[in-house]
Amino acid sequence: MRNQPVLKDHEWSILKLLNWTASYFKSHDIDSPRTTAEILLAHTLKLKRIDLYINYDKPLGRHELADFKALIQRRINKEPVAYIVGNKEFWSLNLAVTKDVLIPRPDTECIVEAGLGLLTEDYGSTPRRVFELGTGSGAIILALASERPGHVFFASDRSIKAIELAQKNAKRHNLGGLINFFFSDWFSALADNVHLFDIIISNPPYIPTRDIERLQPEIYRHEPIMALDGGEDGLLHLSHIIRNAPPYLKQGGYLLLEIGYDQKSKVRNIIDACGQYEEVMFIKDYGGHNRVVRMMKKL
Repeated sequence: MRNQPVLKDHEWSILKLLNWTASYFKSHDIDSPRTTAEILLAHTLKLKRIDLYINYDKPLGRHELADFKALIQRRINKEPVAYIVGNKEFWSLNLAVTKDVLIPRPDTECIVEAGLGLLTEDYGSTPRRVFELGTGSGAIILALASERPGHVFFASDRSIKAIELAQKNAKRHNLGGLINFFFSDWFSALADNVHLFDIIISNPPYIPTRDIERLQPEIYRHEPIMALDGGEDGLLHLSHIIRNAPPYLKQGGYLLLEIGYDQKSKVRNIIDACGQYEEVMFIKDYGGHNRVVRMMKKL
C-alpha cells in the first residue's frame, strides 16, 4: 500500500518512534501529529502519555511495533483517534466511544453549561426531571448528572447500541443509578400529553444532507450518518423536537438544543411559528458562534 508506514525491524526506542511517527503524520496532513503519535503509542504500550517520556529510551518489541504500525495505518486512513483507542474525554469524564455514536465535541460542553445554569436556580427541595433526547455515548446527560446528582435524569436514543454504550459509560463513572435509559425515536416511547420534564435537552442531527460529504473525512467516512444528517436543510430534527416537545414539558419548563453555527434565524422562525415558547435565548460557543438555543414553555 502506498501509505503503509515503513518501519524496519531494528531497534526502535520510544522517543525515536515518536519522532518518526510525528514526522510521518505531518507529511500526511494529520492534525496534531505529535499528540496523535503520543496517544496511539501510549495506547499500544498501555502507558500514560507522560510515561512515554519517563521511558523514552525503552525499545519496543516486535509485537508492540507491529501493533503500533497497525494503528498508524488506521489513522492515515482518516479513522478518528477516539475510535482507534476507544475513548474520548468530555467534561473531564473519560467516555467509551464506538462507531455507533458521535465522538463528543468540545463545543457541546456549551449545552452542558446551559443545562447546569438552569439546575442551579432556586427550585426548592423538589428534584428536577431532566430528559436528553438522542443521548449517543451519554456525554451530555452524564456531565449533568455528575455535577447535579440531586436531580432525576432520563436519556433515550433510537440506537440500541448507543443506549448500551451510554449505560456502560454511566456505570464506569458510578452514575448508573441516577439515569434512566430507554429506547425511543425522539418522543415515540412517551405517553401523550404528559407533562413529565422540567428540562428537555438534545444535540440532534443538524447537518444538511448535501453538506455531509464536504465534512472532514474523519467525520463522513467514520461517524454514524444518522447522527449527523439533519435532512435537506438541516432543520428536520430540530423542527420536530421544537414542535413536539411542549406536551412533555411542565409549565415553565425549558427546551435546550444544540444548533448549527448559521441556523439561528431559521431556528428562531420555527420557534415563533410554534407559538408555545417564550424567553428564547441563543448562546454562543467558545468560537463566538450561536451554538445553543434555550426556550421556556409558556406559562
